[in-house]
Amino acid sequence: PGVVPGVWAGVMPGSGPGLQAWSAICGIASCLLPPATVAAAQDPDATMSEICDPTTGLPMPGIPSMFEPASPPAAEIETLTWLLLGICAAIFVVVQAALVHAIVKYRATRAASAEDGGAGEPRQVYGSNPVELAWTVIPIVIVFVLAMTSVRLIRDIERTTPPENSLKVTVIGHQWWWEYRYPEFGIVTANELVIPANRPIWLELHSADVNHSWWVPQLAGKMDCIPGHTNVLWFEAERPGVFLGQCAEYCGTQHANMLLRVEARDDAGFEAWVRGQQSPPAADLDDAEAIRGREVFLALACQACHDIAGVSEGAFGPNLTHLMSRSTIGAGVAPLDRDTLRRWIDDPQTLKPGCNMPSLELDDAQLDAVV
Repeated sequence: PGVVPGVWAGVMPGSGPGLQAWSAICGIASCLLPPATVAAAQDPDATMSEICDPTTGLPMPGIPSMFEPASPPAAEIETLTWLLLGICAAIFVVVQAALVHAIVKYRATRAASAEDGGAGEPRQVYGSNPVELAWTVIPIVIVFVLAMTSVRLIRDIERTTPPENSLKVTVIGHQWWWEYRYPEFGIVTANELVIPANRPIWLELHSADVNHSWWVPQLAGKMDCIPGHTNVLWFEAERPGVFLGQCAEYCGTQHANMLLRVEARDDAGFEAWVRGQQSPPAADLDDAEAIRGREVFLALACQACHDIAGVSEGAFGPNLTHLMSRSTIGAGVAPLDRDTLRRWIDDPQTLKPGCNMPSLELDDAQLDAVV
């Protein structure tokens, strides 16, 4: 499994703030296009990471689309979007047709009048009750229809109470990663939200620093994470799969790389994941390298920032308990494997320039022990 394609990865080697901003724009704009359209527009020779559907093992497009909803709120948003686009398209066609008709008809009339020695001006109409009624009544009807459908959609998707049998998850946005807490199971994890399919999910959204916005287009609309304020959001994944998104509120240097990954599993898969997360981390006390890695971790600033169950109680960085059960690192900036983890620990700035994790300048022996 991988992460999102490089077109919206945010920071590439040699990139600067301008490229980061452009990649963020590309990322959010791509959510408006079907994945097949985006993939077809890309260079076939360009490097593009993919994710796999956990139910089939087949690659899935790496760019999300609001036009392929997988949740009731997202489906309602898509329906309203198509209605709005249809009405706007109809208005555009009518206005352009009237414009073309006027240009063609009255250009010919002007020419004919000039040949007859007339002034060349068409007959002037000062007032028309049918026309005035039309341009008054039709806009009122359009606005009324859009207002009523919008009110209904807002009522349905912006609930104030959790749906029945919903799974409650606390979401905390940090610069530039996500923290997820499952009060029902006593689980704390980071960056990858694992949920059961076909069960309502109730998110309580917070921020630890600046404004963020949680947005997975295939599951729900955007909802801001604001310091000192709690917002709520609900959705229900209608099938197992992996759904991608992005922080949709500019939150600093690495905003473009504050990615979202939601993995919906069937009941058996989710229960297995919960058991794995609740189990104590494996500790091979007979492995000299593992003992050495633990000593290095506790001797340095790692333990002050990162929490590992039974090892440390850090409070500033992502929880690292069962880290290797995740598919990505750095809030989706790269696939998680031993090589990427080693590079990240050696110098996080090479993968995510501007992130808040410093390089501790470990030597090769220390890196090997920690990894």
